[in-house]
Formats: sequence, C-alpha cells, structure tokens
Amino acid sequence: MTATVRDAAPVAPPAPGRSWRDRLRGPSVFVLIAVLALVVAPLLLEPFRLGLLAKYLCFGIVALGIGLAWGQGGMLTLGQGVFFGLGGYAMGMYLKLHDAGGDLPDFMVWSGVERLPALWIPFENPVFAIAFAVVGPVLLAVLLGSLVFRQRVRGAYFAILTQALAAAMVILLVGQQGLTGGTNGLTNFFDLFGQDLAADGTQRGLYVVVAAVLGVLYLVAWQLVRSRFGRLLVAIRDGEDRVRFLGYNPATIKTITFAVSAGMAGLAGALFVPVVGIISPALLGVVPSLELVVAVAVGGRFSLAGAVLGAVVMGYAKTSFSEEFADGWLYLQGALFILVMTLAPKGIFGLAATLRDLLPGRRARA
Repeated sequence: MTATVRDAAPVAPPAPGRSWRDRLRGPSVFVLIAVLALVVAPLLLEPFRLGLLAKYLCFGIVALGIGLAWGQGGMLTLGQGVFFGLGGYAMGMYLKLHDAGGDLPDFMVWSGVERLPALWIPFENPVFAIAFAVVGPVLLAVLLGSLVFRQRVRGAYFAILTQALAAAMVILLVGQQGLTGGTNGLTNFFDLFGQDLAADGTQRGLYVVVAAVLGVLYLVAWQLVRSRFGRLLVAIRDGEDRVRFLGYNPATIKTITFAVSAGMAGLAGALFVPVVGIISPALLGVVPSLELVVAVAVGGRFSLAGAVLGAVVMGYAKTSFSEEFADGWLYLQGALFILVMTLAPKGIFGLAATLRDLLPGRRARA
C-alpha cells in the first residue's frame, strides 16, 4: 500500500547557502595579499630583502606543487629538487651562453672543453630554454608516473623512489664538470634580455614577475582542486582502491597531478636562477627536497595557501636564524618544525582554521 502525503517522511529543509561575506572572504584575502606583494613590498623593502622575498616565493611555487601532489593527492614526493634543477639549469645554460657572446662559457674553458657540447646548442634560444624549463620536468614526470603508478607503487615506496632520483641527479651533475659546472654549478650571470641583473630595477622587476607567476599558478591550482578532477584526486588520496572499483583509473589522475607539480617546480627553477644568480647540485639534492616537504608540512599540506605560507615562513626563518645565530641556526630551524608539528599537526594554516571555527560567531552559525 502506497504511503499518503501525511504518512510520508518529513523532508529536511534545504541547507542554508553561504552568505555573501563567506563568498567574498577568499577573493578579498587573495586580492589583499596580491596588493601587498605586488605594490607594497617593492616600495617598502630594500633591494636585498626584496631579492630574498623573491627567492622565498620561488620556493613557494615548488611548495604549491608539493601541496597539490602530496596534500591533495597523497603522493609524498621527496625529489622535487630534480624538476627544480632541470628548470634552473635550462635557464642557467641560456644565460651562460648569452653572456659568453658566441664563445665558450667560462667554466668550460677552465675545464679544457674545446667545442660547445651539442646538448648546449639549443639553449642559445631563450624560447627553447624557457619552454624546456617547464616541458622537460613535465615529460620526465609523465614518464616516471606512467611506469610507477601503473604498477601501483605508492606511499613510502614512491617517496623513496623520488628521493633516490634526486640523489642520482646530484651524482650525475657533479660528475660532469665540463658539461654542468660540476659542484660549483652555473653562476656569474650578468645580463637578462638586455638588462643588467645586478641593477636594482631589474631585481624589482624579477620580483614582480615571480609574485605574479605564483599568483596565477595558485589560481590555476585552486580551480583544479575545486573541479571534479580535484575531488577525484582527494578521493584517491583517501581510498585509491575504492576509486578504482568505481571505474576510474587512479594511475592517470596521479600521473597528471605529478606532472603538473613537476612543471611548477621547473618554472620555479627557471625564475630562481636570475633572482639568486646561481644553480648548483647543492640546491636540488635530497636535503633541499626534504626541506621543501618540511616547509609544506609546517604551513599545512592540506591547503594550497598553507603550502605556500610554509615555504615563505621556513625561508624567512632560515635567513633570520642564520643571521642571528650563525653556529646553531639549524637547531632552531629543527625546533621550529617540531614545535609546529607538535602543537599543530595540520600546520599553521590548519591551526588558524581551527581557531577561526572556535569563534563564537562561527559556532553560532554552525
């Protein structure tokens, strides 16, 4: 017997929609930070400090990719330094060739190289160098992801594999003195597209470019996370086998995400070289890759904004501690990581979100 209208179960009222204040909060904060970064910081900071901030933002781009791969997709990648290094060396090779003016780069002369290696010839073109800085890491990540994720390698095994890749990359670069500059890497850059790299105006312009690129990439990653692809990525993080049983291919989704994070790291490396003036194996090995993961954990790996914040905070802490406590700054940096992880396992951004939810107004609306 069919149920009458009176006997039917009551229908719950629709959930209240987000208020206009909640909808505007995120965009407003983003615009405020953009204004502070693009307008206020260049006016208030001296060139040296502005250059340091540009370096932190380059690391923030790498951290954004790690937050996407690890925080959203559960892929703990300990080898982002490889992709960062590919982008950095691509830009460094172009700058060295440009400064040489048709001759051999200085370190090749010192190493006894008589002819420009064939590998270097395409990097005389700035378009090729910049394109390779992004496409090269993406292709390597696609190749690695296709081989690894299809075999269902994940968790600690994937992390160890990427870490081994970073170690192998350093060994390769150090052993090719005449091709890569060896331990010293590539340095002594003087000119970028006709502009003196040592000039304050050039460095301010580079800072604006780095900040703008970070903002654009953040919006792209944010939109990706909010899309259906992003929801699938989080579902894979929480239960990969369940997603596979639903008919999706987790290997493809993880490979795409891994490739996007690699492209971000490569672009960050290309921006890092003219900002800092050097790219060497010491900047892309196992330890730098681990430091970036630690920075993401400190900021909050489940939030894209937290990942970027962690990179900036850890970069600033590293500089401040090393300036004030030259002998023991590493201990202070480690203590900062332990303190944050103990008091806020979800990072600084997670702690801030928890405190915000405890406000009386937020609890009343809940």
